[in-house]
Amino acid sequence: MMATEEYKVQLEVFEGPLDLLLYLIKKEELDIHDIPIERITTQYVQYLDLMRMLDLNVAGDFLVMAATLMMIKSRMLLPPEERPEVEEEEEDDPRWDLVRQLVEYKKFKDAAIFLEALEEERDGIFGREGEHVALEAKPELALHDVSLFDLLSVFNEALKRVSQEDLKEIFAERFTVADKIEAITQRLQREDRIVFASLFDHMASRHEIVCTFLAVLELIRQRQIRAIQEQVFGDILVTRGDVE
Repeated sequence: MMATEEYKVQLEVFEGPLDLLLYLIKKEELDIHDIPIERITTQYVQYLDLMRMLDLNVAGDFLVMAATLMMIKSRMLLPPEERPEVEEEEEDDPRWDLVRQLVEYKKFKDAAIFLEALEEERDGIFGREGEHVALEAKPELALHDVSLFDLLSVFNEALKRVSQEDLKEIFAERFTVADKIEAITQRLQREDRIVFASLFDHMASRHEIVCTFLAVLELIRQRQIRAIQEQVFGDILVTRGDVE
């Protein structure tokens, strides 16, 4: 049963397959030069299935990467002498080309983050009579918007708590995404911040969890709410879109 049949959320997935792989490597505290390919492939496909289930606008690059991971996984199951012949300059490890891509992509991504930080710092400085005066830094730790993969991670954990075979699903109250949008909006009128995972507390059906998650995505798309984190892989907080 798909909640998207009654309410389709048009949300572009701006992050790509390499972003997802780097997210999983960092989340699982893995060595980027020694990726456990079977483990990372399983998790990658799981996230891809979640995005498909939600009917998100997933680029074909995600499917190409899934096929690449499957190919690497199958090659690693073979003894070195039975692996398909490759060019001389290629290393024996089937993962190495992917590792090179990830390392190079991470360099560019880190550089982009560094330049963005410099730009933000520069925005906090204004010139006056030829002098530059720095504005006072805010005492609170800066909050950063989370990625789609952070949201999917919490969503996945909520789904795991509900068995697909649970009889409660059959008799569960029917919810819509519109219902959940209204409920979240009303709750944020009473509370400044909501822990994202708490939105799924006490939910007994996959249908309700999916509707709630789609409601969050739609509210983010409309800029009515923000999803933020105070630290890497910390609790995701939901705030009103006009709250900094």
